[in-house]
Amino acid sequence: MDKARVAVIGAGPGGLFAAEELSRASKVAVEVDLFDRLPTPYGLVRYGVAPDHPRIKSVIRGFEGILENPTVRFLGHVEYGSDIDLDWLSRHYDAVVFSTGAANARKMGIAGEEFDGSIAATQLVSWYSGHPDSSFEPRLSGSAVAVVGAGNVALDVTRILTKSVDELAATDMPDEVLAVLRGSGVREVHVVCRRGPEHAKFTTKELRELRDLDEVDVIIDPADLSRIDETDLPRATIANLKVFREMAHAVRRPDHKTVHLHFWRKPVEITGETQVTGLRVERTVPDADGAVIGTGEREHLPVQLVIRSVGYRSDPLPELPFDSHRGVVPNRDGRVLDTGGKVIPFTYVAGWLKRGPSGVIGTNRMCSEQTVEQIVDDLAAAEPRRSADAVTVNQSLRERTVCVVDYEGWRRINATEIERGSQSGRERVKVTDWPSLRAVGVGVPQ
Repeated sequence: MDKARVAVIGAGPGGLFAAEELSRASKVAVEVDLFDRLPTPYGLVRYGVAPDHPRIKSVIRGFEGILENPTVRFLGHVEYGSDIDLDWLSRHYDAVVFSTGAANARKMGIAGEEFDGSIAATQLVSWYSGHPDSSFEPRLSGSAVAVVGAGNVALDVTRILTKSVDELAATDMPDEVLAVLRGSGVREVHVVCRRGPEHAKFTTKELRELRDLDEVDVIIDPADLSRIDETDLPRATIANLKVFREMAHAVRRPDHKTVHLHFWRKPVEITGETQVTGLRVERTVPDADGAVIGTGEREHLPVQLVIRSVGYRSDPLPELPFDSHRGVVPNRDGRVLDTGGKVIPFTYVAGWLKRGPSGVIGTNRMCSEQTVEQIVDDLAAAEPRRSADAVTVNQSLRERTVCVVDYEGWRRINATEIERGSQSGRERVKVTDWPSLRAVGVGVPQ
C-alpha cells in the first residue's frame, strides 16, 4: 500500500510517542491523526505533573516537535465513544491505536471511604493543575491531613499542601487554587505507607525536595530505619535511605509545619459519622511470601482530610474488550485481543491502557515502540485498504457537528496562556474552563 492512515486515540505521552514512531516507519509510509477529548494535548504531562516541577514539563518541548511533523495532525476536542466510534474509525483509517491512559484512582476498600473529606489524589491533582473537568475544591480548614501512598504522587500532594504559597505563586497554578492554599489551615501531614522505607517508590529527587522545604520538618521513626539490610539493595534505594536518615536525625522546630512518614502501617478505617475525623491504621510486618500482614496493633491519626494515592486505573472503552481485574485492554504486544484471545485486526493499544499504570514518562516510549512494530508489520503485510484522506475526515466530523480544535487552535490556547502569565511575571496562567478553551481553540475573540 502506498500510504497508510492511522488514528491514535489519546494525545498523552503514550499516544504522542506512538505517533512519532509511526511517522518514522520505514516499511510503510504513515500519516497519523492524533485525537484527544481535550482541546489540549500532552495528557498527564500537562495535568498530572506538579506545577512546581517545570523541568519535567520541559518534555513538552519534545512533544511539540511531534505535533509539528507534517505527517501528524492533532484533532482535539473529539471524544471517542461520543463524537466518534470504532465503526467510524474503521471506515476512515487503516489502523487504530488506543492510548487513553489511566486517570481513575483506585480505592482502598476500607470503611468510611465514602465520608466527606475522603478524596482521591487525582481530584487534588486535577484541581491544582487546572484541569477543565475539575469542579472540585478541597476543604483545607482542618489542621491535619493523611496521605495514603508510597509513590511520587503522594509526595507531590504532600509538598503542595505544605510548601510556601509564595513559591507556588511563580508556577502555572491557577489563581483560584493559590487563593485556597493561602487560606489553608493545614499544619500537619501524615504520609501512610504499607511497607518499609526500603520498599517506597519515592524518587530520591522528590525526597530531597520534601526534606529541603522551608519551614517544614519531616519526621520519621528511627526504628523504621534500624533493621534494614542494605547488602543487595539497588543504588536508588540506598540513596533514598540516606535521605530518610537525614530526616530522622533532623532537629524538629516547634513553629514549623510537620510531615510524618509512617512506614509499616496500613489504613483500616476512616473514622467519623459522615465527615472525616481521623484515620485508623494498623502496624504491618512482612510475611514469608514478601507481602504484608497486619499485627493487630492499631493507632488513630486525628485528621480532617484523607487523600488516597494508591494507584491509577483505566476505564473500559466502548466496543473494546477490557480485563477488569488488571484494568487494561487485553493485548499481545499491543495487538488487541478479543474475549477468546484472538487478535482483533488493525486495533492496538499503547501506554497505561496497554500495560497498566507503571513507569515514568519515558517508559511510554518503549511501550509505544513495541506496539508500532506490530502495526507496521501488519500494515506492510495487508492488502491495500481505502482509508479516508484528511479532507474526508474533516468533512465527516463537521457532519457530526464536532467542534475540532486542531494544532493551530492549541497554539492559540498556548499563546493565550503565555500572554496571561506575562502580565503577572509567570511562565503561563492556564485557561481552565471548557467554554474558554473551546472559544480560544476555535478562534473566537476573547
